Amino acid sequence: MENETPWSGVETTVEDPEELGVIFRTLDSYQQYAKVAHFQCTHIRRQAFYALPQAHWKRLAAPPFNYLDTLDKVDEAIDSNAELARIIVQTGLDMFRIGVRPDNDPTGPLRLPRQWEGSARHNDIDKARSTIRQFYRDWSAEGAQEREACFGPVLRAITAEQEARGPEYPPLKVLVPGAGLGRFVFELCLNGFDTEGNEISYHQLLASSYILNTCERAGMHTIYPWIHTFSNHRSRANHLRGYSIPDIHPATALAEAEKTRRVGTMSMSAADFLCLYAQEDRGNMYDVVASVFFLDTAPNLIRYLETIYHCLKPNGILINIGPLLWHFEGRVWDRDEGDDSDERNTDTSGIADPGNFELTDDEVMMLVEQIGFKVEHRQTGLETPYIMDTQSMLQTSYRASFWIARKPLKEN
Repeated sequence: MENETPWSGVETTVEDPEELGVIFRTLDSYQQYAKVAHFQCTHIRRQAFYALPQAHWKRLAAPPFNYLDTLDKVDEAIDSNAELARIIVQTGLDMFRIGVRPDNDPTGPLRLPRQWEGSARHNDIDKARSTIRQFYRDWSAEGAQEREACFGPVLRAITAEQEARGPEYPPLKVLVPGAGLGRFVFELCLNGFDTEGNEISYHQLLASSYILNTCERAGMHTIYPWIHTFSNHRSRANHLRGYSIPDIHPATALAEAEKTRRVGTMSMSAADFLCLYAQEDRGNMYDVVASVFFLDTAPNLIRYLETIYHCLKPNGILINIGPLLWHFEGRVWDRDEGDDSDERNTDTSGIADPGNFELTDDEVMMLVEQIGFKVEHRQTGLETPYIMDTQSMLQTSYRASFWIARKPLKEN
């Protein structure tokens, strides 16, 4: 990677008490993963198991079911996931310089300050568990099919745009909002594009920083993404199946690529997309905004599209792929929280802005054109699995919308 410091562009000295609290709760959620997962996945099930009539639980404890052995194996799988969670905690404590040493061991491992232990909320711990599962999609060999389904069309469109601009045009500068665990940012960099990711979630930022900057080798960890639920499994073997991550070592892959071609630069910003990229100094900066499963995170899609339009260079393109699982659907606002006294107000506090709405795919396209883009390509119904266990009785796949819209060279 171009920079040896974790995630170039991420401020690692945090002084704001509120933001620091978010970081500590995120780290604590990873730290609590094992305890909560053991309780929810196996402890409660053991209690329910022994509440059965004795003849029934004895039948299930014996071959061929061996149900108690299954619970023991789930505990072992949780411990394997927890190893990854713990090293993310250590990486984060070191990255932000906020860890403390044990009182009796000045050389011991860093830990959270005592007052922050146990501070994670339920939704924080849910996000930690979800992020561990997401490593399957972004950083396992078996997740390649999912990555191709959503990354492939976007990467091919960016490559075609680079070729269309001719050999004298410099490498395209690409912004990836909602960069998640950083795999697409990495792939774009590997393919020679100067890429900047943006992510607001510290769960994602800490995990991506570890896998891209600190992880020592490919296959360093084994994760078990399907163990948190016991439903819809065809076989116990698949329920307990582990996956090696990462499938490649990023630094090694970049070094090998550099021997034969130019690789791009790579950085990440840790900020609310609206707050950062609506700033004046971000205007006309990027050739491409690559939106992968991102637009439906908007409470106010108008703000998102205006911000993208602002930061794209004239003739730049917005490439979007994803469903419309509106993240803020059902959020209730008190009218007093909004201020409609000035309809020209363009100030934003990002996704914390009051109000939200949901559009259909057709309506999104109409809004894109109203903002000023020219839609050049549109496909609907692209099958895009999302953290899908291909052996499960429940398949999780979207029929995504894929389109390309260009900012005109001249304003109307």
